[in-house]
Amino acid sequence: MKYTTYSIMLATLLTGCAQQHLTKADKAYERMAYADAVRSYEKAFKTLDDRDAALRTANAYVQLGDAQRAASWYAYADRTTPLAGDQALAYGRVLQSLGQKGEASRQIEKVLTERPDDPVVRELAHGIAANDSFYADTTLYTVRPLNIPGASSMFSAQPFQGGLLLTAERSGTGRNTNPWNGASFLDMYTTKQDASGNWSEVRPLDGDVNGLYHDGPAVCSTSGNEIYFTRSDYYKHRINKDDRAISHLMIFKAERIADGSWQNIKSFAYNGADFSAGHPALSADGRTLYYISDMPGGFGGTDIYRCDLQADGTWGYPRNLGPTINTAANEMFPTLDGDTLYFSSNGHRNLGGLDIFRTVFADDEWSLPENLNYPINSLQDDFAFVPLNGGSSGYLSSNRTGIDRIHSFLAHDPTFLVKGRFTSSTSGQPMSNVEVTLINLTTGERTMVTTGPDGSYAFPLTKGQEYRVQGSKDGMFTESRDIRTAGLRTSQTWNEDFQLDEVILNKPIVIENIYYDYDRWDIRADAALELDKVARLFMDNPTLSFELSSHTDSRASDTYNLVLSDARANSAVDYLIRKGVEASRLKAKGYGESRPVNRCVDGVECTEEEHQANRRTEFKVTAVAKPLP
Repeated sequence: MKYTTYSIMLATLLTGCAQQHLTKADKAYERMAYADAVRSYEKAFKTLDDRDAALRTANAYVQLGDAQRAASWYAYADRTTPLAGDQALAYGRVLQSLGQKGEASRQIEKVLTERPDDPVVRELAHGIAANDSFYADTTLYTVRPLNIPGASSMFSAQPFQGGLLLTAERSGTGRNTNPWNGASFLDMYTTKQDASGNWSEVRPLDGDVNGLYHDGPAVCSTSGNEIYFTRSDYYKHRINKDDRAISHLMIFKAERIADGSWQNIKSFAYNGADFSAGHPALSADGRTLYYISDMPGGFGGTDIYRCDLQADGTWGYPRNLGPTINTAANEMFPTLDGDTLYFSSNGHRNLGGLDIFRTVFADDEWSLPENLNYPINSLQDDFAFVPLNGGSSGYLSSNRTGIDRIHSFLAHDPTFLVKGRFTSSTSGQPMSNVEVTLINLTTGERTMVTTGPDGSYAFPLTKGQEYRVQGSKDGMFTESRDIRTAGLRTSQTWNEDFQLDEVILNKPIVIENIYYDYDRWDIRADAALELDKVARLFMDNPTLSFELSSHTDSRASDTYNLVLSDARANSAVDYLIRKGVEASRLKAKGYGESRPVNRCVDGVECTEEEHQANRRTEFKVTAVAKPLP
């Protein structure tokens, strides 16, 4: 009895302690002190089983950037009662960031069943399903983390006075401790490289721009005399919060004075007390300001807005960039390179977390955002993409190593290759001694190789060009194909195989799919596609002359069909001449119904398909001119 009473007392004591830890954890969670919250939750769960608390623990770890622990707590809650809605969505995102595609897909599919019309959930599901597509060409960039001493984490590097301007946090001490994660509040720093390429220890930006709470990220004007930066909404020692106890971010401008420090801080005209504004970006001429905000009237989450500089020097009213760019999730960290906007999003189809996208402004609209893929993007958050030197190098920020770090990137041209084999159209055997010429249609440059016993060839190509691959051999039809690398951003290999036909005088060759409507001679759209191929063949063989013949079905009189077929042949020849074939090498001939390919002659009942087979067009070589020396 004594031991039973002791056990009851001990259990009661442990439960009371757990409840105290839980209460402490919840209070820390509510004030967004997530580092304190998870410590207390972990203690409470030694003797407590609470699904709601497990979900709060999971979300706290998400806010701290610890996906592995967040996934464990989501899994705990999911085993108790299957997750749904926003909880399943959050769990799916965490699993995606850990590369657990199968379970991530299962969670997202649950949400998609609940919200079939939700574009963000749909894009997330497509992104997980198409995971391999993000690795389609991993050779386009080399990405390396920078070793910049003096801070525990850092992001948003911008070129600045011969070095970098960045936002960073250090170990928290005293009043300069961010309750969110226990580190310092964010400040703006500078760093420079020495002759050996080593970065100096970060140094706080001079002036009044670094205050008691968060300051940064920032962008410097081209002139170097103004910066726009993000800052917590605070006054003196007190941080301001709205009626939901949320502290918002605001944009401020500072000016560089004679001593090189940054002073004269002014608030952006479109800051708000109940929404955030931040992540400023400037056009090169300083006349357009881009930034993010969750102000009312957007698409959800944070959207990207732009303001244009007015004649009086003030910023015009912000305009949302619209649904092509902004989603119901978060678009963040805009940067500019001419007419190209780079930004991060977790609402467009992505590899995981925030991915970096590019879009181009042309004809008064933004192009569909393009994911920059791996290795620019990773399973974790990737953001603050800053291209330099025309995009050949630059910086980006990412927590792919576990903490926010600044990375450099080097861009590489995509690699292009065309290859294939020449074979005989009759035997199917490889054809040797074919002269294969690569013609650069952009520059006129020609490169020639001769096929060996296996009939194969290969040519490397360069970006931004138009090419023609042409194969020639005595006694065979010359054939060619066109390839275009202009506008392509990822490496590609073209497999272009050729089957060459022997040139035989007066042997009819049917042009497949050149059909005519009943009682008509005009060129149908489907016929035009085939005649384009014939035009290419005729122009590839300038020493040959051709008869192009047309045939009708057996309906109508012999005389009428002869006239109709002649009209069809002339129509086809006229089309080829318009495509560039020399008229002197072409002859049109109509044969009427005199040469059917099936049983459908006068008096025989046939289907429409059988009749159409006789309404055909053929060509044959009528002469071979002696090649010019």
